Amino acid sequence: MRREKSTATGAKKTSVRRVRAAPRSAPGRAAASLQKELAAAKKAALSAGSALRRHFRHRSFEVSSKGYDNPVTSADLEADRSIRELLGAAFPDYGWLSEETSDDRSRLKRRRVWIVDPLDGTKEFIAGIPEFVVSIALAENGVPILGVTYNPLKREMFWAVRGRGAHLGRRPIRVSRVRTLARATVLASRSETARGEWREFARRMTVSPTGSVAYKLALVACGRADATFSRTPKSEWDIAAGAALVTLAGGRVSDITGEELRFNQPRVTVGGLLASNPSLYPQILKLARR
Repeated sequence: MRREKSTATGAKKTSVRRVRAAPRSAPGRAAASLQKELAAAKKAALSAGSALRRHFRHRSFEVSSKGYDNPVTSADLEADRSIRELLGAAFPDYGWLSEETSDDRSRLKRRRVWIVDPLDGTKEFIAGIPEFVVSIALAENGVPILGVTYNPLKREMFWAVRGRGAHLGRRPIRVSRVRTLARATVLASRSETARGEWREFARRMTVSPTGSVAYKLALVACGRADATFSRTPKSEWDIAAGAALVTLAGGRVSDITGEELRFNQPRVTVGGLLASNPSLYPQILKLARR
């Protein structure tokens, strides 16, 4: 893999790696039982993605703020409405948790809950960087059993279903086989690299600043990158679909301390994030805990 010199932030640029294909397997009974949910999630992601693509190209959106360093656009809200209308109509008994919808605590009593970020990577969307996605997950008893992550500009549809593995379009995908940090490409938050938080890691691995937490997880799942981690707290909607992708692609996902992730919790904030292939996981966990 070709590498280039470090940037001013201490991060290194790296060439894009090909998607790593997984062995094909026949759909099992569990996967068959989720076919309707998968079809609906994909349809919702495509619908929301179409709206985002239109707003992105024509710059036809308004920007407001939900708090410090937390912008929201009219495109976020339109995409959220589209997803909720489609999934709510198809599965009225499922719970709902979304970044752009007021929290309905009745979700805590539901066995299955949709966990949605209609536009993950809002800062990139505003800045004109094509690293934002629609993120849709279905959690059952706290475990993500289905995940769809869609990049509407690159037309990349990542999806995973319990019993059927992870895919990019029609192709099965797997996490990478890289075993050492020196050979690893790790995706980092642009904000964190700009603040200098990755300088200490850039000497040990190739650090690639990338937008959207959900998109970073999808890239790890398909083997284009080897890991991603962050000490910054995340919300369930940032990571639920990506957790399904990475796990079902053979990887490991946890909070930054190594604790297992559980979803549809009363408190939706998670203490950081670590996702990688199994070989790198213990090495990065040890490094991130320092």
